[in-house]
Order: sequence, then C-alpha cells, then structure tokens
Amino acid sequence: MHTHCNNNHYNKKLQPFANKLRRNMTKAEACLWKYALRASGMGVPFRRERPIGHFIADFVCLPLKLVIEVDGVTHLYAETQVKDAQKDKELKKMGFAVLRFEDNVVLSNIDFVIGVIRGKIEELKKVHPPTPASGGDLRTHTHCEERKRRSIELNF
Repeated sequence: MHTHCNNNHYNKKLQPFANKLRRNMTKAEACLWKYALRASGMGVPFRRERPIGHFIADFVCLPLKLVIEVDGVTHLYAETQVKDAQKDKELKKMGFAVLRFEDNVVLSNIDFVIGVIRGKIEELKKVHPPTPASGGDLRTHTHCEERKRRSIELNF
C-alpha cells in the first residue's frame, strides 16, 4: 500500500510552517474555527493548517477529504489567484474537494458560510460513507481504510 494514501498526502517537511500558521491564524480563520469547525461543530473532525502535498490547507476534514480555505485581501491579486487555482487543481488530483471563502464573508456572514460547509459535508458523506466496521463514525473512516479492507478480503 502506498504511504501517501495512509496519511492523506501529509508532508512532514511543511510541519514547522504549519505550526507557525496555526499559532498566527487570521481573524477570519479564528472565527471559522471557533464558531463552526472546532470540536466537531460540523459533526465531522477538522484539522487546522495541515500540510498536504506541497501545500498547507487552512482547514481539512480528512475522512471526507474536504479542504476549506479562507482567503484574505492578497488573494484578490492576479498572481495569488493563479497560485490558488494551482493549489486547488493539485488538491483535487489528490482526491480533495476544496471550498474557498473570502475572509470578509466569513466575518460578516458566518451563518452563510456554515450553511455552505454543511451542504458540502452532506454531499461528501454520500461519496465517503462511514463503514459498518467503524460503527458509522466518520472520524475513523478513510478511503484508504476501505481499500485496505477490500485488499484483505480478496486475499482470504
């Protein structure tokens, strides 16, 4: 089995940068974390500032392979938009869905943002359903666990 599959493309080399970002969240990121994503406020676990491939995702739900990005004013620049598009493309190649929100939308309309995230979670639950072996708990299910289970069944 491929190592990258077991850890959802975790990039240990980016960990020091992720730790720094985690300690220095923007106001919008802190708001989204506090009011929506922390402590499974959405019913599924999220992590902050997680290295994935060559990128650091603002927030990620690994069982559903959902990345959430909160974009500040610098993301309005053409150069940054090109980088964002490349990041989204690479994350999608790795099997992740990506939601992006401008920071002013997070700060001024958190209920709208929560609604969009909840809708995406429900959509992704159909693509990444919990396994019976996990008791229906999304926190313990990943695509790779399902692949591993199937592989074991085929070998018996």
